[in-house]
Amino acid sequence: MVRSSTRDEILASAARLFAQAGYKGTSLHDIAVDVGCSKAALLYHFDSKEAILTQLCAPAIAELEQLHERLGHLEGGEAREAAIEGFVDLSMRYRKEIQVIFGDLPGLLQQPAFQRVHLMAQKVCEVLAAGSGSPAAVIAAKLVLAGIPAIAFGIDLETHDYSDEELRAALIEAATRALAPLTPDNR
Repeated sequence: MVRSSTRDEILASAARLFAQAGYKGTSLHDIAVDVGCSKAALLYHFDSKEAILTQLCAPAIAELEQLHERLGHLEGGEAREAAIEGFVDLSMRYRKEIQVIFGDLPGLLQQPAFQRVHLMAQKVCEVLAAGSGSPAAVIAAKLVLAGIPAIAFGIDLETHDYSDEELRAALIEAATRALAPLTPDNR
């Protein structure tokens, strides 16, 4: 059996510990102990806890950037559908990373690596609200943005009898319904 690199072990341990105790609640010492290396060895690979978090979240942030770019070229219902599906897919693929970010969101958004995430999330929210400035549309969009990742990382798939594909479809359907414009028939 090939042992993974120390760098990969540090990232895996940090992801697990950040998800359990939060970013603030996990120290570099905690990560080093969990990996079975010295703090000096950990610092050889990553110069700070922020660097570990940045590396852990880099793929998710890159995909959010791609979604942000794609939405800039779409309009109306097509943009909304792409925003819903893209955000559901992103939330499901990066459950652990999102759990870490949600746990310490206000503080993390102040860190340089995450400042752009806030701006991109605002763009997704605008698309989900279909450009409407109405309080109901904005609140529905924010509810969907908060709810999708919370369900994606919070659901215990072992105790529920459905697959990732079924969860994805249900999240897309629920988000689409939550964002549907109010008409006299569904008020």
